[in-house]
Amino acid sequence: MTALHTSDLTLTWPDGTPAVTGLDLGLGPGRHGLVGDNGSGKSTLLRLLAGELVAERGSVTVDGRLGYVAQAPLPDAGGTVGDALGVGPALRALAAIEAGSVEVADFDAVGEDWDVAERAEAALGRLGLHRLEPGRPLAEVSGGELSLLRLAGVLLHRPDVLLLDEPSNDLDGAGRERLTDLVRGWPGLLLLASHDRVLLEEVDDVGELRRDRHGATSLRWYGGGWSAYVAAVEAEQDAARQAATTAAADLRRERRDLVRARTALAGRARTAAKAEREKRVPKIVAHGRRMQAQESAGRYRGLHEDRVEAARERADAAEERVREDAVVELDLPATRVPERREVARLEALVPAYGDAAPLDLVLRGPERVALSGPNGIGKTSVLRALTGELPPRSGTARVHVPWRMLDQTRSGVLDPALSVAANARLAAPGTEEERLRGSLARFGFRGRAAERTAAVLSGGERLRATLACLLLGEPAPQLLLLDEPTNDLDVSGVRRLVEALASYEGALLVVSHDEAFLADLDLHRRVEVRRPQPS
Repeated sequence: MTALHTSDLTLTWPDGTPAVTGLDLGLGPGRHGLVGDNGSGKSTLLRLLAGELVAERGSVTVDGRLGYVAQAPLPDAGGTVGDALGVGPALRALAAIEAGSVEVADFDAVGEDWDVAERAEAALGRLGLHRLEPGRPLAEVSGGELSLLRLAGVLLHRPDVLLLDEPSNDLDGAGRERLTDLVRGWPGLLLLASHDRVLLEEVDDVGELRRDRHGATSLRWYGGGWSAYVAAVEAEQDAARQAATTAAADLRRERRDLVRARTALAGRARTAAKAEREKRVPKIVAHGRRMQAQESAGRYRGLHEDRVEAARERADAAEERVREDAVVELDLPATRVPERREVARLEALVPAYGDAAPLDLVLRGPERVALSGPNGIGKTSVLRALTGELPPRSGTARVHVPWRMLDQTRSGVLDPALSVAANARLAAPGTEEERLRGSLARFGFRGRAAERTAAVLSGGERLRATLACLLLGEPAPQLLLLDEPTNDLDVSGVRRLVEALASYEGALLVVSHDEAFLADLDLHRRVEVRRPQPS
């Protein structure tokens, strides 16, 4: 019986930020989804379960062989497909033995795994990667193919317990279908952290990981897939909003009662003081009455103050159950491009990697264009040709306006040693602090959150911080190149991204397999990157 258990699992980052606090988890066979806002700790939890991170307190117990597919890092670009599968040395040693080698080291590298080549071929075929030879350099493999390679490498070891962290990142439609089939038919225990709504429909239950305002971690489970989870949360939120409204009304009433009580007590005190001054009663009697009144007033006032405090605590607790749904609204007039201005041009471009036919494309004004095509055809290489990072095999690529590139690795924008706010200041040195802070808040970095160092951000938080720096940067970008921008983003993060891009007034060239995201972008057109026609 496969199982996964944790007890009091706790981890704090070096800067003192809680990562996971006191988490208890018990899972048996089945397909379990894991969702939560970016930064709630999903990837951290999976890394703790896989043994990549060591908890400062608590325990992890895994019954069965464990396999783990992380979001990152990507395999070493200097290796081969076989290396990405984790069997590169064994395959090279086997090839050497078949060529006549009698070296002991080669036989040691193969060990008992004499069918490694057949198993590697079967694992690649299962995920639609038939065309990838084990000796092929990884530099020639697309991001989507790399994602499937990581999964294939784990499946080679036949795990009973499988942990998947955003496995649909970079995958085209065919790749997503194969991944969905794998999830649907998984026979053991599967824990899937994902924002992919289609994939999450295949799970048996959904666990929502949340962090409260004090940093404490909670994990609550909902039966059924994504749709059942959304319906349950919406019902809870309707009740939470009603409770918050009622609690706020109670707090206002208790505050009014406290004001009335203080006014009444003050009036009594004035009446008693006047009677004492006018000597209407003996001095000793007046003093006793005054002391008794003060004690009674103190109890009365304390009772009302206690009621106000209790009402405030109920209102705070009710308000905390209502989820934030702030809208991202940015003012980016410097990104505006005149309608007829030529922004970029591709002429007969054949990208450095992939097997694309020559591509012609002209971007004018604030056009929004999606590059489509299967994994491995060269879409990312087209974007890199535009930036000048990767010269094409043939043809030309020219950009005529300031541009910014958001690549799949999110690298080169954030300094990991600096805070989010410090990174934004470097990107936009002339921006007023109040405006900069307001813009960061719209991307979900409010107050102390903006002071967190980039190194400890989750994948989705890092993307939001990167996008904020790109859009606020100087000179303002009039062309944005986005490569799989929804990777690592939760559902609310995707919404924030769409809202931020709605404020952007420049040209947009995006590569994405997230059809729901593309539909929300209000694209002007799609351009398909095709394979050459057979001669």
